Amino acid sequence: MTQADVTAKVTKLNRVERNAWTKQKIFDAATKIVGKYGYAEASVARITEQAGVAQGTFYNHFENRQELLDQLLPKIGLDMVEFIRARTGTAHAARQEIERFSAFFDFIREVPEFLRILNEAEFFAPIGYQKHLDNVSTAYVRILRRARLAGAIDDYSDEEFEAIVHMLMGSRGYLSRRYSYSPDGVTAVPDHVISAYRKLMTRGLFNSSGDQDKP
Repeated sequence: MTQADVTAKVTKLNRVERNAWTKQKIFDAATKIVGKYGYAEASVARITEQAGVAQGTFYNHFENRQELLDQLLPKIGLDMVEFIRARTGTAHAARQEIERFSAFFDFIREVPEFLRILNEAEFFAPIGYQKHLDNVSTAYVRILRRARLAGAIDDYSDEEFEAIVHMLMGSRGYLSRRYSYSPDGVTAVPDHVISAYRKLMTRGLFNSSGDQDKP
């Protein structure tokens, strides 16, 4: 789509739609700038230049720079949840979990800035960081509850679900650092990572015939 096509499309939007479109442009620009320079160097000037909007326009949507930074990670996180949901079928719960795992690595190839934005948020945008964790864990726990209701999961409490969700979220972060992120960009995760995760989800790690509950 050419710039002329974009301009023609925007002029047809009503005020609410145009405001939403502009705000999304600012979010997209902030994603690129924070991903490239980090939070500390993500100035309003850099973000608005990337977005192609005036600095005054920025302040029509955000009170200040920090408000944008606090909203950035939760926004990307919810986009990630929707991205993964769209790529998860209606198969058995274990298969769905493997699809979610694989879809996460597809997402970070489309949004390679995600890891830096996530890693720095705890220090530069702690409100957004906590909101992101709450959003993702709440959505994930809801999925596990549905699986329990369907009989696909036994003997786990809601509190244990929350702990498991953070284990799974943590595994994605560390595995992406190890296998996807490189100086050349974000690459596809190797097949053996997917197969290892599938085996862990469907078989467990240790032999169940052992006396596993004894200290």
